[in-house]
Amino acid sequence: MFTGLIEEMGVVTEIRRGDESARIEVAADKVLADLAIGGSISVNGVCLTAIEIHEGGFAADVSWQTLQVTAIGDLNQLDSVNLERPVGFGSAMGGHFVQGHVDGVALLLSRVPGEGWENVSFSIPKSLMEFIIKKGSIAIDGISLTVADLDDSNSSISVALIPETLKATTLGAAKIGARVNVEVDVLGKYVARAVAARLDEPNGN
Repeated sequence: MFTGLIEEMGVVTEIRRGDESARIEVAADKVLADLAIGGSISVNGVCLTAIEIHEGGFAADVSWQTLQVTAIGDLNQLDSVNLERPVGFGSAMGGHFVQGHVDGVALLLSRVPGEGWENVSFSIPKSLMEFIIKKGSIAIDGISLTVADLDDSNSSISVALIPETLKATTLGAAKIGARVNVEVDVLGKYVARAVAARLDEPNGN
């Protein structure tokens, strides 16, 4: 489990693509402090397992399934990535509960600078819009963000990025048309599942 509070930006030093999988190597610093082989690490919101750890970085395998449902396969050498270690027992809980299980891929539609912030909009897969509410939480490339506004008619949302988020995460340099990983709030999925099951019961009982 993660919080969506990015600890540092790493840099992809190598990505080796196979027919049905890939291996990614990332240069990092802070997240290596207590990372162990077999440990989880969030890379752009995707929960991966560290298979190698060396001075200055780590390596992780990416399965075919992960390549199909996330934007991690778009990465190239020297690209920056958002990194976060799992939340520890007893740690302060900022952000929101992020599983690292990406629900889909969104497209960055627009960026509108404001006074001390920037309004950024994304096109969201239509199937995910039912789980998103205004002022609710969403993870974009692993970053815990608050939905500033949404438009069901064209399946889009907007978020307001403060200077710290622009400086400390990959969204600061993301360009129009960029593909980003989206994970909707897990609580919304549980509620939707419970309501659907209730409605399917005979006479609603």
